[in-house]
Amino acid sequence: MVYKYNKKCMFCPRKCGIDRSKTLGYCGQSDRLYAAKAYLHMWEEPCISGTNGSGTIFFSGCNLRCVYCQNREITAKHGGFEITAERLAEIFLEQQSNGAHNINLVTPTHYVPHIITALDIARDKLKIPVIYNCGGYEDAEVLKVLEGYIDVYLPDFKYADNNIAEKYSYARDYPEIVKAALAEMERQTGKCAFDENGLIQKGVIVRHLILPSYTDNSKSVIEYLYKTYGHSIYMSIMNQYTPMEYVRNYPEINRKVTADEYDEILDFAVNIGVENAFIQEGGTASKSFIPIFDGEGIIKK
Repeated sequence: MVYKYNKKCMFCPRKCGIDRSKTLGYCGQSDRLYAAKAYLHMWEEPCISGTNGSGTIFFSGCNLRCVYCQNREITAKHGGFEITAERLAEIFLEQQSNGAHNINLVTPTHYVPHIITALDIARDKLKIPVIYNCGGYEDAEVLKVLEGYIDVYLPDFKYADNNIAEKYSYARDYPEIVKAALAEMERQTGKCAFDENGLIQKGVIVRHLILPSYTDNSKSVIEYLYKTYGHSIYMSIMNQYTPMEYVRNYPEINRKVTADEYDEILDFAVNIGVENAFIQEGGTASKSFIPIFDGEGIIKK
């Protein structure tokens, strides 16, 4: 099904219909595969990074335009390094050889055919889980093509409010889209499962990045997830929002999340019964956590 979109890209909910062999799609990418970095990432959730790190591949481009994006260098520009699906398969196996606990595909939405091809090539040798790490703005029908390829889904659930979604990500339909996508993700993986070392092997972990000034939005997201999925999924409630220089025109989010805001949201989660959740402590809001997209692990030596 997915491959018929080659000349009229419909991979994501934008449905821009662009022939990416001739011009760039809304995601900012052509029909070729671009990635910016592959390395052992130690700062994911504990069940993902473990002791060795997550074999993380950062792809170029994105179908969202979040005004506060920390990775704008690669998400909003046609940047990174061109590689083939064959090279991507090699990268998977290189990360596995380096001791990665999993393969972590970051912003993979617009590269679904390339990723499927690479996973088919590496299938017989790849023995670690594959994680689909995305912004949550996914087409549920396209996700069906990934069944059997993806072990763990790691989507964002950014907004429960259409107006906020439009203001900060130019995606008014985000709440409806992410709910449908999550339903398909959970259908494919079922309840979260972990190995004897606490590393996730299958399931869905939903990330929610708290925005300053928007505690009500966060509460709505958490309440929906808990009422809909109970203890089947895990949540990751994040306070690491870092105001970048390009949010100056949005004074309400041009600051870090306060300790009081974060505590209020965590208290809300506990009070409604949330048990399966990762939280953050300490100085997580920092530009020092933003990777340098220098082609590490992508360019073959």
